[in-house]
Amino acid sequence: MLLKKEGFPEEEELVLCTVTGVNPHSVFVTLDEYGGRTGMIHISEVAPGRIRNIREYVQEGKKVVCKVLQINKEKGYIDLSLRRVNKLQKRSKLNEIKEQQLSEKIIEQVAKQQKTDGKKLYKELTEKLLKKYETLYAAFEDIAKGDLNPEKILEDKKTAKLLTTTIKQRVKPPEVILKGEITLSTYAPAGIQDIKETLHIAEKEGAKVRYLGAGNYDLELKSTDYKIAEKKLEKIIDKMTKFSETKKIKFKFTRKETD
Repeated sequence: MLLKKEGFPEEEELVLCTVTGVNPHSVFVTLDEYGGRTGMIHISEVAPGRIRNIREYVQEGKKVVCKVLQINKEKGYIDLSLRRVNKLQKRSKLNEIKEQQLSEKIIEQVAKQQKTDGKKLYKELTEKLLKKYETLYAAFEDIAKGDLNPEKILEDKKTAKLLTTTIKQRVKPPEVILKGEITLSTYAPAGIQDIKETLHIAEKEGAKVRYLGAGNYDLELKSTDYKIAEKKLEKIIDKMTKFSETKKIKFKFTRKETD
C-alpha cells in the first residue's frame, strides 16, 4: 500500500496489522498503515476466555484487524486488542483497505498508460483530494457518479481524462437502498383497480413493489445518492397518500431499517 499515515493512531482506532512475533503471553505486530510502527497484543486481548495455546488464534505473517487501546508516544508503545473487534468492524476495516488498494491500482494503471511516475501521481491526488474527502476511494466514487471532474484537479488533462475513464470502468457508485412496507385496504367496488393504480405511482418513480400478502406490500427504492433517494421516497409517499384519499383507500407506510 502507498498510503502511509503519519504519527501515531488514535485510541479506539481500528488498524490493520501484520503479526511478526508470537510469544506465550503476547503477540507483536506491525501497523501496516503507520509505516511499520510496532504494537503489542497481550494474551488477555487476543480472545475472550482462557487461552491454552495462543498460536491457535494468531500466527506470524497473519493479517489482523486490531483496536488501539493505549499509546505511550514517549516510549513508542502501542497496546492493541484483537478480541474487542467485532465481525462488523473487522469487515468494515477490511473493506476500507480493499477500497484503498483498488484506488492505488487505478492510479498505477493510469500512470503506466501515461508513462509517468505512479507515486508522483498518487501524491498529487492525495494532496488535493484528501482535503475534502476522508479517502481516495470516496473521491473516486464521486468521479464515477460524475460529481467530481479530475480535469479541475490535475494539471495534465490527458491524465485526468484517462483517470476518469478508468475509474468509471472499475468503481461502482455507492448504492443507497430505502425500504418500507405499504398497507392498503378498501371496500370500494373498484378497489382492486384502485390499489393497482396506487402501487403504480411508486413503480413509475422507479421503486420496486412486491406483494407480501393480506394487503401488505414491500417497497424498495435504489439510488446512488441518499438525499435524492430520500426526496424521491417522500414524493412517492405523498402522491400515494393523496391518491388513496381520493379513492377512499386506507393507506399506511412503515419505514424499514436497512443494513
